[in-house]
Amino acid sequence: MNNPTYIHGTDTAEQERLARLNRLTNPAFLEFLEVEPDSLVLEVGSGLGILAEEVARRFPQGSVWGLERSAAQLSALKNRPPNLRFVQGDAHRLPFEEGRFDTAYCRYVLEHVASPVKVLMEIRRVLKAGGRIFVQENNILVHALDPDCPRFDALWRKFARLQERLGGDAAVGKKLYALLKKAGFQELELSLGPEVHRSGQPGFSMWLENLIGNLRSGERELRRRKLAGAAEIDRAVAEVRALLARDDASAIFYWNRAKARKI
Repeated sequence: MNNPTYIHGTDTAEQERLARLNRLTNPAFLEFLEVEPDSLVLEVGSGLGILAEEVARRFPQGSVWGLERSAAQLSALKNRPPNLRFVQGDAHRLPFEEGRFDTAYCRYVLEHVASPVKVLMEIRRVLKAGGRIFVQENNILVHALDPDCPRFDALWRKFARLQERLGGDAAVGKKLYALLKKAGFQELELSLGPEVHRSGQPGFSMWLENLIGNLRSGERELRRRKLAGAAEIDRAVAEVRALLARDDASAIFYWNRAKARKI
């Protein structure tokens, strides 16, 4: 993504964080995604293209198209399988004809766009009758750490406000049902994708480092907009890092998921 509402940035450190997040969360999303073997599949908001590549390799008889707004992201995508193609474009105005795809999905996208309903309407437009959409999104305020991290929690709320000021929505995940209904989808189903991590597990450090990376990616704007100072951010990061040294710490979160059909 490369637009005014995107809170994270696209520098090398951020790309590495997103790659690690893909490694942590892709397997569960692939289990959530339902695709017929020979389907024509659309991914909206491909980013690094890691998930699209995994989908394409899992369904070699099908064809996967990935849409990404950032030209820089697209130029970095290499070694793609033959049934995977990427195209540059805006999710609000998909460059595809009506009724083309069997399945579409988007993940960690609606929180960053100017009009989630418009994006979902566009996805509905390019789906065939009977085609299905699969969505996974954030509501970052449901995150819970133990032992408590009050400095992190306070800054995390400011991070959500920053995203709102940038034109995004850090709590869009809880709104998926209403958004999909407004976009005209039917047969809506909601579910949760849990993230439960504890001390001693490899995923625990990956998850906490991802939280820290989120804060660092928004640090410049947090400071520029006077939502938080450097010392406040450093203290919040240190509080989360302290959990890594403990043997009794845990982190609990869930992704909001939805699937629906075009009738």
